[in-house]
Amino acid sequence: MKSPAGSLGTDRRRLALAAGLFIGAIICANGASAATPAPIPVDDHSFGCITKMKPVRGFYVGNLLGHVSDTLKVARSPTGGVYPPGSVVQLVPTEVMVKQPKGFNAGTRDWEYFELDVSKSGTKIAKRGFAEVVNRFGGNCFACHVKAQPQWDSICETGHGCDPIPLTPAMLGALQRTDPRCPGADKVSDADAAALKALAELTKPKPATPAATH
Repeated sequence: MKSPAGSLGTDRRRLALAAGLFIGAIICANGASAATPAPIPVDDHSFGCITKMKPVRGFYVGNLLGHVSDTLKVARSPTGGVYPPGSVVQLVPTEVMVKQPKGFNAGTRDWEYFELDVSKSGTKIAKRGFAEVVNRFGGNCFACHVKAQPQWDSICETGHGCDPIPLTPAMLGALQRTDPRCPGADKVSDADAAALKALAELTKPKPATPAATH
């Protein structure tokens, strides 16, 4: 038969073990939370008419958390900066970048990339991810943006270090103005029609080269 003192010692050890496990669980939970911050929710309804966003040197920006002025401050800065969480950056209607909270994905500087299907009825997210999203022109989004100099926070513009894209300013402007989600997008100017025709030729699949015969 155990003495009262022995039983008391056993009970204390059990309480100490339980307390240790409880504290450890709290520490682990807090550590996991810090390592992987909760993502900003993004769905089909997060995106709309591109030209209703704020224009900056040929591209458009917004912020899903409502902090548009903070996003604009970085976008307009001549020396760059880090975009705040929730920032949305868009060059053409079918592609968009969203800034997730700091620490969400260090490899992409916390940017999440999206490929969109757009129509008069709205937006459908076709692809989303970080280093694996490929756009309608066959280019990997991350592979392009990762070349931007650090101060530009993965935003590609002339002089930022990214490879040039084959689309002209006229083509980009035509794509923006004919976003089917925007009112009046079906009224296409002659200049935009010509730019879109040139773009269609540019993106037309090249005929296969016949195999050499011997």
